[in-house]
Amino acid sequence: MNYQLINSSTNFDVVVLAGGDYPQHAVPTQILQQAPRIVCCDSAIELLHPSLHNKVEAVVGDGDSMSDAAKLQFHDVLHVEHEQEDNDLTKATRYCVSRNYSRIAYLGATGKREDHTLGNISLLLRYFQSYGVQPVMVTDYGTFVPCHGDCTFESFAKQQVSIFNFSCQRIENKGLRWQSHAYKSWWEGTLNEAEDASFSIQSDGDYLVYRTHEPK
Repeated sequence: MNYQLINSSTNFDVVVLAGGDYPQHAVPTQILQQAPRIVCCDSAIELLHPSLHNKVEAVVGDGDSMSDAAKLQFHDVLHVEHEQEDNDLTKATRYCVSRNYSRIAYLGATGKREDHTLGNISLLLRYFQSYGVQPVMVTDYGTFVPCHGDCTFESFAKQQVSIFNFSCQRIENKGLRWQSHAYKSWWEGTLNEAEDASFSIQSDGDYLVYRTHEPK
């Protein structure tokens, strides 16, 4: 599978906005502004700039994080799910899957509570494996994508790259500054660097790849 470089002109079927840190960097900001439609976790709807309210297709969650005024304003697109087994990000993803949206950008899914951040990042693999979507988490600093097996990635010289192993017994790369192996701990795969316009990873399992927006 080939993973393109994510920039401000990258197109997605839908943007899911979570209630973490609201986008500030040009890349996630432009992705949000250019989104064909937005699905908000209920905790995020009051963070969304009013100029983008017309793009909101759905607000998904248990509704407890919304003010009465927001519930009234968005009552026609509010999808309330009270079950507590899954978080609002997963509920929003299920909504997207029900509408056959495959290329999903997640914004505002990091920042604030660190346990939420780690949980949201790890959920990318679940969405990739169980729902068959192509999820990309875009932050103010870079992007996370879930991967399996042999993959290629667009990049640029001195782009910072981290690989987080979930189930691989073998990981190798071509085009990164340092060779990879089947990391036992997440920290071991961090702080690598692309050497040119692309790199590839050869593996036998599941992993996440993080690429920065800017070179170092």
